[in-house]
Amino acid sequence: MKSTMPEVPRRLSETTARHLREGLRDLLLASTVVLFLIIFLVQPVRVEGTSMQPQLDDQERVFVSKITYSVFDIQRGDVVVFYFPGDPKKSFIKRVVALPGEMVQIVDGRMMVNGRILPEPYVPSAYFDNSSFGPLYVAADSYFVLGDHRNVSNDSRHWGCVPRGSIFGKAILKYWPPDDIGLIR
Repeated sequence: MKSTMPEVPRRLSETTARHLREGLRDLLLASTVVLFLIIFLVQPVRVEGTSMQPQLDDQERVFVSKITYSVFDIQRGDVVVFYFPGDPKKSFIKRVVALPGEMVQIVDGRMMVNGRILPEPYVPSAYFDNSSFGPLYVAADSYFVLGDHRNVSNDSRHWGCVPRGSIFGKAILKYWPPDDIGLIR
């Protein structure tokens, strides 16, 4: 008489092997999708410093869209991440306040673009800087960027405009810390 006992362990091992193969396949697919997203679409970035307060704090994490500026133009008010002109190994995050071809000037802390005061509701009075700068003409294919925390920011007032080719993305979403998740205005 033939026993079916050896069949049970064999079936279990076949089932286990099939589940392992499916799990590995799913893990490989998920890893490929995440890698594709990071390489081509979004990149996680850690904020270092306080120059973008109150919008972004030191050590917060944000997702940067790397594809936005392939489809849309850079706009005034966008929070962008770029390679620092003084050292391309470093990346900075700042707000675009003037576009190519515009004239910028700061008079007693008031940002002026083409002779008109630029409303800046994202700069709280506690972070206001009463200094003056310019006038400066923003060259073609360049952008004038400032930190929202004006009295501590190292920005275009110190090292000039950012070439379009140095901007690699638009900050779109804060994801860390978890209690402060949200879109970046």
